[in-house]
Amino acid sequence: MSRLSDLLRTLEQLDPKLAKDLDEEIRPLQKRLPFGLNFERHAPEAVELAGHRIRKGNKVRVLPARGSTERGDQRLWHVDSISGGTAEVSTPNGEERETQSVPVEDLVLVAEFRDRIYPGLRPDGTVERGGDKPFHTVINGENFHVLELLTFTHEHSVDAIYIDPPYNTGSRDWKYNNDYVEGDDLYRHSKWLAFMERRLKLAKRLLKPEDSVLIVTIDEKEYLRLGLLLEQTFPEARIQMVSAVINPAGVTRPGSFSRTDEYIYFVQLGGSRASSLPLADEWRLNPDDKRTTRMLWSMLIRTGTNARRVDRPNLFYPIFVSTDGMQLVDTGAAPAVEVDRHAVAAPPGTVAVWPVRRDGTEGNWQVSQASLLEAYSKGYVRLGKFTERGMTLSYLKSGEQRKVENGTYEVSGRREDGSIISETEFRSFLPGSAWRIPAHDSSRNGSNLLKSMMPDRKFPFPKSLYAVEDALRFFVSDKPNAVVLDFFSGSGTTAHAVMRLNKQDGGNRQCISVTNNEVSAEEQTKLRKQGHRPGDPEWEQWGICDYITKPRIRAALTGLTPGGEPIKGDYKFVDEFPMADGFDENAAFFTLSYESPWMIEADKAFAAIAPMLWLRAGAVGERIDSIEGGWAVADSYGILKDLDLASEFVAEIQRREGIRIAYVVTDDEGRYQQVASEIPGIETVRLYEDYLRNCESTGDI
Repeated sequence: MSRLSDLLRTLEQLDPKLAKDLDEEIRPLQKRLPFGLNFERHAPEAVELAGHRIRKGNKVRVLPARGSTERGDQRLWHVDSISGGTAEVSTPNGEERETQSVPVEDLVLVAEFRDRIYPGLRPDGTVERGGDKPFHTVINGENFHVLELLTFTHEHSVDAIYIDPPYNTGSRDWKYNNDYVEGDDLYRHSKWLAFMERRLKLAKRLLKPEDSVLIVTIDEKEYLRLGLLLEQTFPEARIQMVSAVINPAGVTRPGSFSRTDEYIYFVQLGGSRASSLPLADEWRLNPDDKRTTRMLWSMLIRTGTNARRVDRPNLFYPIFVSTDGMQLVDTGAAPAVEVDRHAVAAPPGTVAVWPVRRDGTEGNWQVSQASLLEAYSKGYVRLGKFTERGMTLSYLKSGEQRKVENGTYEVSGRREDGSIISETEFRSFLPGSAWRIPAHDSSRNGSNLLKSMMPDRKFPFPKSLYAVEDALRFFVSDKPNAVVLDFFSGSGTTAHAVMRLNKQDGGNRQCISVTNNEVSAEEQTKLRKQGHRPGDPEWEQWGICDYITKPRIRAALTGLTPGGEPIKGDYKFVDEFPMADGFDENAAFFTLSYESPWMIEADKAFAAIAPMLWLRAGAVGERIDSIEGGWAVADSYGILKDLDLASEFVAEIQRREGIRIAYVVTDDEGRYQQVASEIPGIETVRLYEDYLRNCESTGDI
């Protein structure tokens, strides 16, 4: 290559244009590695931005006529002018320049990945149940461009990234350059690698180099190539692959072994370490190894099948608990089915607790009166707190009781309600690299769980909620304020898993979920035949983000289905409670927008930039959407627009606690530095200089 460089310099003196053309062809070859994964870096992707306003100077495509299912003209056109509802567009065509007049409604804005973008966010609503906890955020947009946005808000700030990218099955499950990649595409694997590499390079900029983890799930189609790509993109990382059973029934492959598992890559940066955790026996390769384990308390009220009063009337009986909630005094006989439970009087000094389910219907207990009283006498029943429905009771099932009696669990004392305490609960271990965990069954705990939350909606191949939760727990259990990112968020399982982790230990972790509003290939054909296009409300309502992701996260938070009904069923495994309880968490929803740099420089696009400033400050509390008064200060950040009011702004910043960032809008470097010097210990950001500079640097990815 050095000899070629010398020859090019000589040629440059004789024929500069030829030298330049040759240099452009040779430069990609120089970047190729002598060993490892080599693949074609295909032409940069482009994304069609349906619904965005068409302006003079834009790149656009001309859409096929409404009702057509044809792919249409894929050439890029340049908008030369717009008059009324008609645009004059042109495109080079060999030596000739082709022009045409097109109705503006038949044009769609196109952004090529080689182009610099100036991203903003449009708010799409919130769910607020978590008080002053940080907001989980969902961003609807092309994930490459959202990652570019996040380099401004979260560079080197993310603790964990969990992604479930397209598996490249060849069954029209993902697009490259706005077109589905078919199974017979000779460049299918190469396109997938180019697609992934661009996103992983940006993801690397977001992870904390001193301590963070990237978790990627994949199946046998691309796991070998993915492994090499990860090694090349993260040469400094420690990488391990785990095999995890996600479908115990297996997927039949003619003439081959049925597929039951997939693979999980863990890419650990800096000092990242997997934490030892209190895990159940199924995590052990050797089930006879009892050196470390934990005691599992189960709900006394029956869930699942045969859980109604009429199904097992003998197990619908009152449990009499002392009025202070500290003692199980006795049980009563099961009344006949036709007898109203309220007619049964509790003995003096007690309250009758019945198996009443979350929706108010009558259920039944797991065990008989005699078995319950015997278990309570041994400390195997744990009392909860009184609620409107009575009291939540937990108990040790027979298998757990045997472990107490054979010494597997060492009893160290009793709680005030008489239930036993075992120090063994706090012993932990790290599992092996072969996971065979029933909770990770994607059918039962992915598809079926999603069906419970949104009975009228379907999503192909959702992850088991508990599989994602478990994978993350090893790396964020000791990070209660961790920031978790999923830029292939699909149905929103990662955000849901982070909510569960927070509930289990009182954490304030927050999840950033990124997905687009893509409509499935089959649905697209149907909608096109009906005369609809991307951007039409009739089309967008079926997109992944609007139809699945946002409703799923709302349902998880509120405990209600999209139809307003309480979600049926209970969460299992590590933390068992009714799904209808929801979570004490917050969520905010946004759509990615594409802004003009001139509008930003002129301070005329603040509304689009405002959510980004809030995100960078931690997505906590109030968001500043207006600075009409010259400055504003919220829970975690402040913005100064009128530097003549700097003294007031600085005084307010100094008075407040919890301020992380101060944004200063100015073109004057000297005055910016003066303000920054008056608030030491607080990060300062110059607007819009820092934002614009960041956009220019990401444009070269």
